[in-house]
Amino acid sequence: MTSVDLEIDDGVARIWLNRPERLNAVAPVLVDELLSALDRVDGTKAVVLGGRGRAFCAGHDLKETPTGDSRARIERLQDVTRRLRKIPQPVIAAVHGYAIGAGAEFALGCDLVLAAEDAVFAFPEAGLGLSVTGAASRLLPLIVGPLKAKELLLLGERIDARTAHALGLVNAVVPDVHATALDWARRIPAHPAATLAKRALDAGIDSALEQALELEVSHALITEHLPENALGSRA
Repeated sequence: MTSVDLEIDDGVARIWLNRPERLNAVAPVLVDELLSALDRVDGTKAVVLGGRGRAFCAGHDLKETPTGDSRARIERLQDVTRRLRKIPQPVIAAVHGYAIGAGAEFALGCDLVLAAEDAVFAFPEAGLGLSVTGAASRLLPLIVGPLKAKELLLLGERIDARTAHALGLVNAVVPDVHATALDWARRIPAHPAATLAKRALDAGIDSALEQALELEVSHALITEHLPENALGSRA
């Protein structure tokens, strides 16, 4: 069984995170297969990113022991944000259940975000002695404002779908998030103007994206090497 599934039908690519037994938590194999899936959406007009099972993505899999070069591993994860931002097709996140940590960052990297009634978002990294790594430091303040972004990142509290909508973190809260995401994807014009609109809107937003990603790597490497007693609640 693969950790990520890709289905293409009628011009729409559907990418499914497929580790339902782990609430689609992020592991190296999931990152690799997600990047591979994003590389194989050529010829489609839109992409829908969703999760199988009870959640969109519950963040990093804490049962996975990090191995290899830390910088390379973090930058590989950041490549998901880079790829979501750079592929020409608009990407719609269909979020249900948990979108925590890296899962919330995956959603942030998409162009449109739809949430089910049971969706829950959170950025708990600071409370775990970790750093955000998916350009949340750049994208979150642009979406919800600097003060609210600091509240979400520093307190790490979970917010429900309605609150996320009120903050502008999601476009809409809908009864059937996967069906609605597919409907929205099909309504996107199969015309170069759609990809040009995405590029134009993202030009200013993404102009400082690489600087934010590099700063996040630096912070992540610092937190990895701090002694345990300096991290407070880190598990």
